[in-house]
Amino acid sequence: MPYDDELAERVRAMFRERHDIVEKKLFGGIGFLLSGNLCVAVWKDYLIARVGPGAYAAALEEPHVREFDVTGRPMRGWVMVDPEGLETAEQLFDWVGRSLRFVEELPGK
Repeated sequence: MPYDDELAERVRAMFRERHDIVEKKLFGGIGFLLSGNLCVAVWKDYLIARVGPGAYAAALEEPHVREFDVTGRPMRGWVMVDPEGLETAEQLFDWVGRSLRFVEELPGK
């Protein structure tokens, strides 16, 4: 499965009113970029959330969250959220919001 179309559409709907988000296919999934910085992505049926190094350890303590590691080298500051952690709109909104708050602080590319 390349990526979960339903999850991608749920994320897309959250960004519908924003004109500063760009969608891009990557890693066999789909990413959502803000000012050239990847914010969140959908890969298989996971949400890849960029929470940043400061929030990384705490995010990993939450249910249905694991390291973002698809190559054998975990990426600090990024987490994979299992489908069970994205069942409600509130859960997805929370992860997308965390990622946006971190990425909004980064310089644009």
